[in-house]
Amino acid sequence: MDPKERTINNHQLNGVEESLKLNIDNDDHHSTIKDDDHKQSREKSNKLTLKYVSLVTLTIQNASLALFMRAARTQTELFITSSAVIMAELMKLLTCLVMVYRDEGNNFRRTWNVLEKTVVKDPLDTLKVAVPAIVYYVQNNLIYVGATHLDAATAQVTYQLKILTTALFSIFLLNKKLYSFQWLALFMLFIGVACVQLTQTTKGKKAEHSEQNVLIGFLAILSACCLSGFAGVYFEKILKNSSHVSLWIRNIQLAAIAIPFGLVQVFVTDYKFIEEKGFFYGYSLLTWTVIFLQAQGGLLVAVVVKYADNILKGFATSISIILSCVVSIYIFDFKISFQFFIGASLVIASVFLYSKPPNADNSIISKLKNLAIN
Repeated sequence: MDPKERTINNHQLNGVEESLKLNIDNDDHHSTIKDDDHKQSREKSNKLTLKYVSLVTLTIQNASLALFMRAARTQTELFITSSAVIMAELMKLLTCLVMVYRDEGNNFRRTWNVLEKTVVKDPLDTLKVAVPAIVYYVQNNLIYVGATHLDAATAQVTYQLKILTTALFSIFLLNKKLYSFQWLALFMLFIGVACVQLTQTTKGKKAEHSEQNVLIGFLAILSACCLSGFAGVYFEKILKNSSHVSLWIRNIQLAAIAIPFGLVQVFVTDYKFIEEKGFFYGYSLLTWTVIFLQAQGGLLVAVVVKYADNILKGFATSISIILSCVVSIYIFDFKISFQFFIGASLVIASVFLYSKPPNADNSIISKLKNLAIN
């Protein structure tokens, strides 16, 4: 073969090889893009699934806690409420320890090092949560008192006043500003709860159980709302000022303070009762279910806030109120009056309105302006 022809053939072969390489590179590039798109769509799908699973779980937990707590407090053998709160804190502590262990790669040594560094060797940081820990403990006891004297639906609707107390404490302690629609929502909430309580006051005179007192139940729930608002805002302030500490560690610190405080309180106030009948007197499967639901409730809210948003959280609250009302009709022979219906509807509407993002309000106003101009 002539050298010149051989050179031309080599050039042609090189050109073919380069074009093949380019085609392969292009195919690889397209397949990489497809893989990335598939990965992103899969991640979106997983997030969407987690979002709605957490939403459904929170709805069921909210409704179940109100109903089971009411059922547990109407048993013939009543348990000590303080002991139930302590057991819920213990269960929450164990759950958070498991979550820290998982976050540290299922390594006991690393888990212990984190706990030693943040809890044991930094007592001042742990003492920061002493105030909300004790306040939450008292609040949970008051919720049991409310469940003893009020039906599940009324107690749950009234407990939504915590939105109002949280908003007020946020204004005073965090200098937050509320939008006009949020003030409207708070006003609707107040009127709605007032309607519900007025209904229960008239029913209270005809109460079947003489040991139940509607006023005591309302004051207990109202006090719990005030404590919840204060503790929530105080805890939020702590979390913002120390973002390096995880939410699991903070909950461990809360439980580490609440459990000893609760044990001292229960043995001081109920020592004779415990000596005669025992710490777990009156405990049943129903009691343990309430303890489990109460322990996981706060942690579940954190998951919902992470994967969902405040609107869906408000939606879960609203649906749980409706579920509580419907189930109460069949289980507790609860009768919904027109006044209760109006009050509960106002509360549900206020939860939706308060949770609405501000930009949604602006977009509605802009649309109305455009319609007016056109």
